[in-house]
Amino acid sequence: MRDAEESPGISRVCVMGASGMLGTALVSSLHKSGITVTAFSRSRRNDRPGMGHWDPGTGRIEAERLRGAAAVVNLAGTNLAEGRWTDARKRGFWSSRVDSTSLLCRTLAELDRPPQLLINASAVGYYGDRGEDAVYEDSPPGQGFLAEMCQAWEAATEPAAAAGVRVVTMRFGLVLTPQGGALAKMLIPFKLGLGGRFGGGTQRMPWIALSDAVGATCFVMQKTTDLAGPVNAVAPESVTNGQFSDALAQVLGRSTFLPVPGFALKAMMGNEMAREMLLTGANVRPRRLEIAGYRFEYPRLDDALEVMLGRGSLV
Repeated sequence: MRDAEESPGISRVCVMGASGMLGTALVSSLHKSGITVTAFSRSRRNDRPGMGHWDPGTGRIEAERLRGAAAVVNLAGTNLAEGRWTDARKRGFWSSRVDSTSLLCRTLAELDRPPQLLINASAVGYYGDRGEDAVYEDSPPGQGFLAEMCQAWEAATEPAAAAGVRVVTMRFGLVLTPQGGALAKMLIPFKLGLGGRFGGGTQRMPWIALSDAVGATCFVMQKTTDLAGPVNAVAPESVTNGQFSDALAQVLGRSTFLPVPGFALKAMMGNEMAREMLLTGANVRPRRLEIAGYRFEYPRLDDALEVMLGRGSLV
């Protein structure tokens, strides 16, 4: 994985959600680059050097550990794919993203020495189901639970922006690594020759290699003043679910099996979860990253999967 390049002014970074897949990789990259990291956890065992405590559920956060940081990266959010979307789970998704971001940004706004930069996670779910139409950072939001949650998630950063913090909302696509996330779950059926497209397979599937998810986040840190607002963190090559399935099967040396019908996915996962996560998508383009000069390490899906699963690993 390409490590972060230390840039002038980036001395200490606070990371919320540091124990997740992306957070772990980001913290490792920052450490290798000599940048001091304060990792915030909900655990009370935060007396170790480099650890901070916050508990969004009770409104508690160690504000003094945020004071004077060059940047804060907020990646907190519970896993959307762990279980059916009951009303209670949806409230949990919302709280872990929107409420936690609101607490963080209100706290940053009250600091006498707030950070220069807040990078706050968001997701391509902001755009909803858009078919084949290319969507960019200035495209309007879509409809549905994910789109509404992403809008509220991004809006929760407003107190920090109003206090003069440069705020970047990273709309991440599907982050690919064989060590976790969606790709890890797909490997077993595909290795058995049982993998196939979801539904018709024509829905767009915005993706980004874990290496580039970290690289793009660090790149935003290095852009001192000229990059703010939403940034689509997706690879330049846009693929459909069917194309993704074929590429994965080819790299693994397997054939794709019968498609998984939409009605079967809805029966297993519930109508709303299956529709918004698997059966619809958007043709999301990384225009702002490309204009800013970010060079993707893995712009093509075939190359990314080949390195991850054929010649080596991205992490």
